[in-house]
Amino acid sequence: MNTPKEIAASYVETGYNKATMPKGRMFLLAVLAGAFIAFAGAASTIGSAAAGKLAGACIFPAGLAMVVIVGSELFTGNNLMVISLWEKRITPGQMLLAWAVVYIGNFAGSLLIAALAVYGGAFGAWYEPLVATAVTKVSIPFGEAVMRGVLCNILVCAAVWMGMAAKDAGGKVICLYFPVMVFVLCGYEHSIANMFFIPAGLFAAGRYGAAAEGLTWGAMFLKNLLPVTLGNILGGAGLGTVLWAVNRPKK
Repeated sequence: MNTPKEIAASYVETGYNKATMPKGRMFLLAVLAGAFIAFAGAASTIGSAAAGKLAGACIFPAGLAMVVIVGSELFTGNNLMVISLWEKRITPGQMLLAWAVVYIGNFAGSLLIAALAVYGGAFGAWYEPLVATAVTKVSIPFGEAVMRGVLCNILVCAAVWMGMAAKDAGGKVICLYFPVMVFVLCGYEHSIANMFFIPAGLFAAGRYGAAAEGLTWGAMFLKNLLPVTLGNILGGAGLGTVLWAVNRPKK
């Protein structure tokens, strides 16, 4: 395996490559990542409804596995780009622009899969748990949503870091599996996953006429995505800063 210091040194260039990637390519890779997380969210929803929360938590890591092995761009994992920022390989403007492009691309991919899955009838009789999940997510108090976002992305970025420790594809999947399972099982909040869960709930409520009190597009952005995204940035960038500080390459 690669040591933590080797991972830190490697990620300095990884972050630079992400920041300088052509934005059209970056956007398409971000759409793919959003779609992969949405596929995992859909399967996790059905698994949870059929066999309980643990089953859903065991299924959801498939999303990050696809993101990593395919090489797509995920906003939450890219919060580790602060490592390249602290090493002065990229500027704050480059990092923020990359985050913005990837965030929008992730949303596009997640929204597409949510619409195709719901209107394609993929959930069958499982649409009620989907709506219930969306309602619950827009009902979380702002402060709690921020803190759940922090906790979530500490684990997601730990998973990405651990995946970089492995030198083979199987090792990468095993490394990232458990941190992601833990965050889902604990009920932490992932902004990109919520870009699937909440729109899918909205689409399902509209199609099947399910009760969805308080579930609106405005509530999605203001009551969930805003606080959860802030929390994800704090958790991911905070972990990245700590990992950089303790493993900083010597000049």
